[in-house]
Amino acid sequence: MTTQHQQAGFSLIELLLVVAIIGIISAIAIPNFFSSRRAANESSAIGTLRVIYSAQSTYRATTGAGSYGDFTDLQNAGLIDPVVAASDTTAKSGYLFTNGQVSGPSYPTFDATAEPTTATGSLATGARSYFVNETGVIYFVVGGTAPTCTANDLRTIAGGAPLNN
Repeated sequence: MTTQHQQAGFSLIELLLVVAIIGIISAIAIPNFFSSRRAANESSAIGTLRVIYSAQSTYRATTGAGSYGDFTDLQNAGLIDPVVAASDTTAKSGYLFTNGQVSGPSYPTFDATAEPTTATGSLATGARSYFVNETGVIYFVVGGTAPTCTANDLRTIAGGAPLNN
């Protein structure tokens, strides 16, 4: 009597089909992942600018004696946390922030910006840059350079559009 051995396992064609299916799913899912991450980073940047604006308003009304402060002033007053305070040198959610008083206008002013650390390519941390000042309106521009505001009494915004929120 002869014994027959059955081999269990997958054929080469079955394995190739599985690898092809995984490749197709990856080709669809990975760009969506990067897009979702970029959108989350942009939302975080907008939220952080709102925090900076609120902190500046509170600082001016309380500790600042009518003037706005920089990140150190706002942190010392307990209005922002250390992560936001260090966001000018250490990226927060893929964005670097600036914040400070503006000299030139006859009334107290400040400018704050948020710019992505990488603005182009598939690994971009954000596609838009943002700006806010004492008015509280957040402006944006697509690309790596944030909108700017003139350092005079007119405070005209250059290179950006108001964020519709």
